[in-house]
Amino acid sequence: MDDDVITTLKLLIIGESGVGKSSLLLRFTEDTFDPDQAATIGVDFKVKTLSIDGNKAKLAIWDTAGQERFRTLTPSYYRGAQGVILVYDVTKRETFTRLENWLNELETYTTRNEIVKMLVGNKIDRDDPEVDRNEGLKFARKHSMLFIEASAKTKDGVQCAFEELVEKILQTPGLWESENQGQKVRLGDQEHDGGRACGGYCSIP
Repeated sequence: MDDDVITTLKLLIIGESGVGKSSLLLRFTEDTFDPDQAATIGVDFKVKTLSIDGNKAKLAIWDTAGQERFRTLTPSYYRGAQGVILVYDVTKRETFTRLENWLNELETYTTRNEIVKMLVGNKIDRDDPEVDRNEGLKFARKHSMLFIEASAKTKDGVQCAFEELVEKILQTPGLWESENQGQKVRLGDQEHDGGRACGGYCSIP
């Protein structure tokens, strides 16, 4: 059934405990939301096929525990990843200030220099933000990351975050390998930078 899948991509979701990593993953893969989502123990893993510009990519998405005691899993978790979603909670400033630590860890363990990074400010449905959208945008630009604000609860921005990340990976030569050898893979109009450019915010109809 996977004959038309051009490649399998390994994506990671990282960030502090409680920022909504598992909720974003559940919303994207199963379109569900659990307000009482328990903290991830170790590593969770989900697979979903996504179609970008008519090309299907199978995504193997790794969701990690944010707690320190699970950090022993780190090196194998990062190995071979082509894309990473770095999540912070817009209502908790400390989850934003600790992004530097996560980026340092990524630099230490990632095996691909051109790994594509997406910064996601989650929980924009809440009315008590501590981190302004422009701060997120500035941080993302500084570290050459894509950026979007999202809500796993209302599903705003979630689909868009994954689509933009995957599109950017597919537009990066040498970052992925085609599973159909010899087949020409055409990726739509690539002149525009940042793919569909949801403008940092995307409402899913």
